[in-house]
Amino acid sequence: MTEAILLVGGQGTRLRPVTVNTPKPMVPAAGVPFLAHQIARAAAAGVTHIVMATCYLAEVFEPYFGDGSDFGITLEYVVEDEPLGTGGAIRNAAERLTGGPDSPVLVFNGDILTGLDIAGLVESHQAADADVSLHLVRVEDPRAFGLVPTDADGRVLAFTEKPETPEEIITDQINAGCYVFRRSVIDSIPAGRPVSVERETFPGLLASGAKLHGVTEDTYWLDLGKPESFVQASADLVRGVVSSPAVPGPRGEALVLPGAEVAEGAKLSGGTVVGAGARIESGAVVQGSIVLDGAILGADTVVSASLIGAGASVGTRTVLTGAVIGDGAVVGADNELRAGVRVWCEAELPDAAVRFSSDR
Repeated sequence: MTEAILLVGGQGTRLRPVTVNTPKPMVPAAGVPFLAHQIARAAAAGVTHIVMATCYLAEVFEPYFGDGSDFGITLEYVVEDEPLGTGGAIRNAAERLTGGPDSPVLVFNGDILTGLDIAGLVESHQAADADVSLHLVRVEDPRAFGLVPTDADGRVLAFTEKPETPEEIITDQINAGCYVFRRSVIDSIPAGRPVSVERETFPGLLASGAKLHGVTEDTYWLDLGKPESFVQASADLVRGVVSSPAVPGPRGEALVLPGAEVAEGAKLSGGTVVGAGARIESGAVVQGSIVLDGAILGADTVVSASLIGAGASVGTRTVLTGAVIGDGAVVGADNELRAGVRVWCEAELPDAAVRFSSDR
């Protein structure tokens, strides 16, 4: 049996307004809450018991996932009254674990999409007799991440959290947000206060002589913190760039959920998802976007790499490129919203209120 702790307590501020009403792990990607993909992949890798560490909008998780039986696992929930950080959340959730002091505990974040071989990571951890094993990936620009250099045998040498100077960039290997802990190590994390595993726990373990093992795997990896990344992740799941047993339909250029209406003459491509009860009218062109439940795209709209909130409405001939439209918002006809534009939940944008000249 492999147990896991799933960290889903963050507020998802970088994804607002999408996360005003919904915690980030519950925002739909490829037709289901993103969390469903993580749970399904963990279950497929042999995880049988998951403790979900919740905080922000904690009440929405259990009504959807229940006891985990639909995924073939046992699922429990632990709520933080106040945010405890990554380490504090792990320590808090560990009260529900059942394994012994040497048992491996998988810990993963609720906002990372990866093709990681989860079972392989656990096996590598046990073969190395490590106290903690970390999934590492290589990135071109590591400045926004925690750097983790290793020796030829994979032993972690240091931690540099979000380097600020060129001299600090000593490797392109970064902490990918998935770990395997020896249970007794989790029990050594201070209880009842905020703790960062990245800034406190891992450096402290390294200084004490604990064995930290890095597993660098060349696989799909994407941090879903920003809207453009979330939309890309959904599209990649729909197109099969990265696999998930939870995708509710065949892989392809588009996923149209039951109850959605797509008019003849509308074109969907690039891994677009159309949620239940949504309507895409004639002449609309939608590429690589998420259209959530009950949203409406009017005739001749052009939408690419955008996220349209539940119950939102976009008027005829409007163009959206890399935009985020909040739940229940109304965007009038003949607008043009470019990358980075966010329309708040329930906001109303009149017809032809935002336009860009054609020579830009």
